[in-house]
Amino acid sequence: MGIGITEVYRGMALNVEGDIYTVVEFSHVKPCKGSSFVRLKLRSVKTGNALERTYRSAETLDDVPLEERKMQYLYNTGDAYHFMCQTTYEEHALQAALLTDIIPFLMDNMEVTGLVYQDKVLKVSLPNFIVAEIIETSPGVKGDSAKSDNKPAKIQTGATISVPLFVDVGDSVKIDTRDGQYVERVKK
Repeated sequence: MGIGITEVYRGMALNVEGDIYTVVEFSHVKPCKGSSFVRLKLRSVKTGNALERTYRSAETLDDVPLEERKMQYLYNTGDAYHFMCQTTYEEHALQAALLTDIIPFLMDNMEVTGLVYQDKVLKVSLPNFIVAEIIETSPGVKGDSAKSDNKPAKIQTGATISVPLFVDVGDSVKIDTRDGQYVERVKK
């Protein structure tokens, strides 16, 4: 659906050159001479790449109605990861190439958010924080809590994160999925 460039707002999805982008930032510029224009900063839904474009006020763009759906991770078979929509109970299989940034923190039966366009899942995002159990790390020594050093630890999903020296095997930790950083130790 075509919309005027002045109707664009932050967070809106647009079809630009055959790809779907979300508007990160926009500014309406009225120069002293000449016609006004709009400068857009866009981010690709699939790849996350940034793009800047400038449009005259008379131009139109294609609006893309994206829908957020709550989904549940079920299982993976080889290169395909299967998710179920929690409202329609449809199963969607996504290729690992689309999920490279979330696979290290993906747990069985985890609830995720899917961006859907025309019943096709374009992107899946994890909750900002997860709680995972440490399954492998070097043992902690008495007095380690006084130091601010870190050590590598493997969590139940198979990902390796950096944790403080006092964290042991069997401890549950809160992890920020956006950057893979340890947040805090969580009591069971």
